Amino acid sequence: MSRVQLALNVSNIDEAIAFYSKAFSTKPAKVREGYANFAISEPPLKLVLIESEQGGTLNHLGVEVEGSEQVAAMSRRLVDEGLTTEDELGVECCYARQDRVWVKDPDGAEWEWYTVLGDSNIPAKDTACC
Repeated sequence: MSRVQLALNVSNIDEAIAFYSKAFSTKPAKVREGYANFAISEPPLKLVLIESEQGGTLNHLGVEVEGSEQVAAMSRRLVDEGLTTEDELGVECCYARQDRVWVKDPDGAEWEWYTVLGDSNIPAKDTACC
């Protein structure tokens, strides 16, 4: 199953967790200092919250896929379409080890196609990474 990921910068992680827990009737799948993610089944959504001074802004968008093969296939397809990509394999960020490929839209919005390979103790970086 694939699902869209929405990563938001929030000014207060505790308030954001409380709000989104109520809004989507679900508890976070993972909570760490300054970070939370929700695996929402309806609608299928991976919601990531990153505490930041830029609260209320988009951090990045993504599509979570089932495995590394889908990440590699998407990377090849994006390159075949003439888009500039950045592959990251086995990277640790946002408390997970991941394979992923990044691409930017014409206005600079960052999209990632990714799969989670395992858990990690590495927090979110200052830039989009989850």
